[in-house]
This record gives sequence, C-alpha cells and structure tokens, in this order.
Amino acid sequence: MSTIKTVGVVGAGQMGNGIAHVCALAGYDVLLNDANPARIDAGLETIRKNMARQVGRHLITPAEMDAGLKRISQAPKLASFEACDLVIESVVEEVEAKKKVFADLHESLKPTTILASNTSSISITGLAAKTDRPDKFIGVHFMNPAPVMKLVEVIRGLATSQETYDTSIAFVTSLGKTIANAEDFPAFIVNRVLVPMINEAIYTLYEGVGSVEAIDKAMKLGANHPMGPLELADFIGLDTCLSIMQVLYEGLADSKYRPCPLLVKYVEAGWLGRKTQRGFYDYRTDPPTPTR
Repeated sequence: MSTIKTVGVVGAGQMGNGIAHVCALAGYDVLLNDANPARIDAGLETIRKNMARQVGRHLITPAEMDAGLKRISQAPKLASFEACDLVIESVVEEVEAKKKVFADLHESLKPTTILASNTSSISITGLAAKTDRPDKFIGVHFMNPAPVMKLVEVIRGLATSQETYDTSIAFVTSLGKTIANAEDFPAFIVNRVLVPMINEAIYTLYEGVGSVEAIDKAMKLGANHPMGPLELADFIGLDTCLSIMQVLYEGLADSKYRPCPLLVKYVEAGWLGRKTQRGFYDYRTDPPTPTR
C-alpha cells in the first residue's frame, strides 16, 4: 500500500476545515486550500475554536491541540500540493465545480497521489473519468461535523484500484472513524435515506399538514430523532439538500425524488439555513424563530 504522510484539502468551508482538523489531530501534515484565501483564514480560526472546545471537554490535551494546529499549513495555490500523498476535494456539491478542481490539480500532483472526493451524492466514477488517474480516485464521504461524527462512507468508482481502496481504508481507519462501504449510486447510503426524508418533511410543511415547530417536535419526540428534519436541513444547508435531491431525481428517474417546490423557493431566496442566518428558522433571533 501507498504511505500517506501529507494530505491536501481543497475547500476550507464547513466540511473542508473539519476534515483538515481530523487529519491534523491524527498526525498528518495538512495543506488547506480554498479559491478564496479569506476562507482559509476563517477555516483555520474555526479549527482553532473547535479544538479548544475539545480541550474544554477533555477530549484532547492542550499539547495535542498545539501539535495539531502546527501541522496545518495554508496553501493558497494548488501548486503547493506537489508534496501531497492524498488530496481530498471538499468544495460545493456541484459537478462542474468539482471537475474544475480536479482539472486544476492535474499539473501539481506527483503520479502516486491519490485523489478523493468528499461528495455526498455525485458519481465517483464520473468524477474519476475526468482526471488523469481514475485508478487512484475514490470517494470518502465524511459526515458533518467531521470532528464529531464517527462515520465515513467509502465509495469505489468503477476504475478504483485495489491498492487505492486498501490505502484509503487504512487512512480512514487511522483517523479513528468507522467505515461504511457504499456502492457508487446516487447519494450512496446515508443521503439516499436521509435527504428524501427531509424533502418529505418539507412537503409536509408545504402542504400545510404541520408547522415548522410541529414537524420538528413530532420527529424529535415521536421518532426519537436528536434533531428535527427542518432544523437538520438548515444545519446541512438547503442548497446542499436541493443538490442531493436533484442528483437522486436525475440519476434514478423516479418521481418520489422530486425536490419539493418550497425547498426550491427557499434556495432561490438565498435562505440556505444556518450559514445565511435564515432557512426554516431565523437564526438572527435567540432562540431561532420559524420563518413559516
């Protein structure tokens, strides 16, 4: 198997900085990149705050936090990824955006570097086919938030080699994560089950069956869910939920995956959930108040 020592992460947003955080604490050198350099600074500050929270909860020691932070370097240019043994893409859930990342990486990587996508729904085989190394391409879908959630879905593309798979399994295991192997079908396992449930909750709101508060309360107290589906949608990001539903609807051609028109309307309005301060709840108030 290939030896992984240095990991590049493309995308310093919610998922990207979480992945960088986990890798650094596991002892890997991490290069953090984003198309917007300001987001790298913001991502590093988020990592610092999240590690400090872990120290406060006695999950890691101050020394482990200091060592982890020192392992993360800013990488404003993809050219600095030439030292990476593994590069994990974690940009917006759009096919063309991800393909552009892999195209831009082409000239910067050594031949042995493994490419991985943190996509939550898009075809690994399709993304791999647009690179110069489909045999060294794999899906590693971290759950959100990556430092907290225990699961990583590992998805082989049609051309993924056994060596790439074995190396990726060893890498994910070294992070202290539990692996679920998923076949390369739209949305894999978790989001194939989860996001249609969220979409159905939005239909339940859209059709007037229940209010935002009633739907979330019903699922928390009636189904023992830790978070209501509309609150969870806001946490994930309504744009991401819509992208996943569109991948399912287009990829499986089944009307049961049709995105709810209300979800589409919220995304059109730019009400994407927590990250924009408004979604099914308005987070500018304390406590957050339903917007419908």
